[in-house]
Amino acid sequence: MKKNIVLFSLFILPIVAYLFFASGVNTFSKLPTLTAKIPEFGDWTSLTDEKIQLQGKITILSFGGMDVLKNRGNYFNLNEKIYQRYHKFTDLQFVVLSPIGTEKDVTVFKEQLAETTDMTQWKFVFATPTDITHFYNQLNLKKDKLDSNFGNNNVYIVDKNRNLRGRKVDSEKEYKEGYSMFYISELHNEMLDDFKIILYEYKAALKKNRNATKRLHIATDEK
Repeated sequence: MKKNIVLFSLFILPIVAYLFFASGVNTFSKLPTLTAKIPEFGDWTSLTDEKIQLQGKITILSFGGMDVLKNRGNYFNLNEKIYQRYHKFTDLQFVVLSPIGTEKDVTVFKEQLAETTDMTQWKFVFATPTDITHFYNQLNLKKDKLDSNFGNNNVYIVDKNRNLRGRKVDSEKEYKEGYSMFYISELHNEMLDDFKIILYEYKAALKKNRNATKRLHIATDEK
């Protein structure tokens, strides 16, 4: 018995401790809500004339601005590090909100991206600069700002209930609001880590609902 305890202490516990710390704190906590129930998109047009909504979808939201072609490298980074891994997840959408008048540039950008990508979950929405600014302000971001072209380099995670999500920074008193598409390391590490948490939350909720439905059917059958 003592021999087993010694072996457990020497070999098993260190492995368990390593796996725990290597996984990171965020893996074991729920991603904080920064702004609850952000507004839906207005009656805005999309590149495919379909109605794009936030409710019911996990949305990776970005603001393309007037210079989407100039900043397309950022989107290629996002596409490579996040989209390509998860684009088959049907309840996911990557939405680019851009000013009306940039449709031609966005079409060129989309065609270039489509050369190596299944574009099914990419959505392109257009609104007036005034509407974009008003919508952005309702995200209640404390640090991130739109530039003079009504865009920026950041991307935001919105859950299926239209809650803007983020992560606590090291000080535990501030929150990371968006993830820079310019820095591949930020997409690959911080955003990917947080995105996995959102997917885990969704899958856990889906499993819980299925179990509840199953129990309801069993209870009904027993009657």
